[in-house]
Amino acid sequence: MTKRFAARLALVATMLLVVTPAISAQPDNEALPAPKPGKPINTGEVLSGELTALKVRDVKNAGKRIATYQITSEPRRLPAPNGLCNLETGPETFQLVTSSDAQAAQLKSFVGKAISVKVDEVACASDPGQMSEAVITKWSIIKKQ
Repeated sequence: MTKRFAARLALVATMLLVVTPAISAQPDNEALPAPKPGKPINTGEVLSGELTALKVRDVKNAGKRIATYQITSEPRRLPAPNGLCNLETGPETFQLVTSSDAQAAQLKSFVGKAISVKVDEVACASDPGQMSEAVITKWSIIKKQ
């Protein structure tokens, strides 16, 4: 019985010797560099990324399901007073607000593809129904990729 106990004790001691250096070698979270803010995006500039479609319920229209489109891009800073939208690097997802059925139909054909849009008006998301970190209310497609 003591041989089994000694064998188990030796096994546990060996495991501690192997695991302890691995735990102490992990970097501290404080040692990691702070993420860099994204480059700025101003009115009239181009935003490129993959277009996705989301189905959300319209809170103003009795819960009717509507298609919402968003571009996923690299982090971008918005012009003042929006800044970084309370994020460390700036928003990465941008909701494209459609103002007509023609704009919605235009976006529908590009879902899942990379597109570029000219940004005419952008702000941080603030309404509960918005699914992205930032909202582009006025835009136009300038380049198909």
